[in-house]
Amino acid sequence: MSAAVDGGASGGRKPGRGLRIILWRHGQTRWNVERRFQGSTDVELTEVGIGQARRAARLLASLRPDAIVASDLRRAAATAGELAALTGLDVAYDEGLRETYAGVWQGLTHDEIIARHGEEYAAWKRGEPVRRGGGELESEVADRAAPVVLRHAEKLPEDGTLVVASHGGTIRTTIGRLLGLDSHHWESFGGLSNCCWSVLGEGSRGWRLLEHNAGTLPEPVLGDDV
Repeated sequence: MSAAVDGGASGGRKPGRGLRIILWRHGQTRWNVERRFQGSTDVELTEVGIGQARRAARLLASLRPDAIVASDLRRAAATAGELAALTGLDVAYDEGLRETYAGVWQGLTHDEIIARHGEEYAAWKRGEPVRRGGGELESEVADRAAPVVLRHAEKLPEDGTLVVASHGGTIRTTIGRLLGLDSHHWESFGGLSNCCWSVLGEGSRGWRLLEHNAGTLPEPVLGDDV
């Protein structure tokens, strides 16, 4: 997908450095397959997920990234590790890149959430600020995740590339924040399939969305972000 959407969160850098941020969702977990809300629960990759991470890592390695940062949750850390093994880069881990904490929603299936918390779920899908399960607001997720991404982007060389291994909901809110969009519109970004990624490039007016859900032919999105 190509998009000409400019954002205002440039982090104070001079425009025109040609920086690129690749926001990469982790591979498949058992809870993804069960359509069970993971949130900040530390769930491991399945064998399929490990295979997805290895395949995606080969593609991303060809883009010659300069740095890798990842959520410290095992599913994202293991995904990042596959790219580190190919590139020789160290991975910086940061809990600020974790998935949304969703309180009592965590561990419930999609159907259970709708059955037990239907009004809350509907309000969230309408774009209202909702503490799903008593957890974080999406804006609070962006408050902690976007600065982590910008800090690491600041360290890149001219025309450098940063790979961020994180989670579907966190990536979506980070994209929205970096593009300068109101949080009500963040739902406009479709979810990421496992081990797919979005690409932001730095333009003269801030960050631009260059690709979304890239890396494979279209597949169902299994995760907390749907």
